[in-house]
Amino acid sequence: MGTPTSLGYVLQLGSEILPQYKQETPKTPPHIILHYCAFKTTWDWVILILTFYTAIMVPYNVSFKTKQNNVAWLVVDSVVDVIFLVDIVLNFHTTFVGPAGEVISDPKLIRMNYLKTWFVIDLLSCLPYDVINAFENVDEGISSLFSSLKVVRLLRLGRVARKLDHYIEYGAAVLVLLVCVFGLAAHWLACIWYSIGDYEVIDEETNVARKDSWLYMLGETAGTPYRFNATGTGRWEGGPSKDSVYITSLYFTMTSLTSIGFGNIAPTTDGEKIFAVAMMMIGSAGICEKYFINTVDKL
Repeated sequence: MGTPTSLGYVLQLGSEILPQYKQETPKTPPHIILHYCAFKTTWDWVILILTFYTAIMVPYNVSFKTKQNNVAWLVVDSVVDVIFLVDIVLNFHTTFVGPAGEVISDPKLIRMNYLKTWFVIDLLSCLPYDVINAFENVDEGISSLFSSLKVVRLLRLGRVARKLDHYIEYGAAVLVLLVCVFGLAAHWLACIWYSIGDYEVIDEETNVARKDSWLYMLGETAGTPYRFNATGTGRWEGGPSKDSVYITSLYFTMTSLTSIGFGNIAPTTDGEKIFAVAMMMIGSAGICEKYFINTVDKL
């Protein structure tokens, strides 16, 4: 396994690695994989990277209602689904550490342990939602349902948190993790911020655009305004591009979370104001926590 200072130990993605006082490799059946071997460590890193990819793309696809008709992205997402499916198979054949610190290699116990813990979440995470949504004849309601179900994949981040638990002892690693968590939170909030704006920019009952909406004003500023029935569809069309909207949304959430708030993007509707208040409270909670920790350290 290696000493705590060895590269192999540092790269381990599990807090339940083999205890240092048990240096002998336990005897396992041929089809059982040791959870701390080099192959499993490499595989865990691959799953970790793909989980972060999922945590970024799923909220974006759900909020921006992107239908995966792009063949390249559809292939990438399908490969990710297959890898997650393979991960399920491997988890049914991977040892784990028991309550007494012993390595459990009994196939029956391994299966029971996995079924009682992460199996359901992992199974829901690897279902091919994007492939189903890619079909043109899929009902819009069903497509929205499958898009929403993709959010279940974010539950895999719970496993990531457990796997990265032992990195807390490394200062540089903690800094990198905090930056990643902050960026991920800002990304999720940006997706929600756009969803609120997209829902409220057009009043469905009166079929009138809200000219005070930040999305409407962004379209006017960017030279891509909202226009009603511009091509004879009987609907509102135009508006800013998705790239511009996402960058603007991320900019707003970043400035709100860091309590900077330049005011050039401002909430106008009740829904936007409530969400903005929630973001400010999250940002102020982080500042208060930092102040509290510094005060305790000085005492």
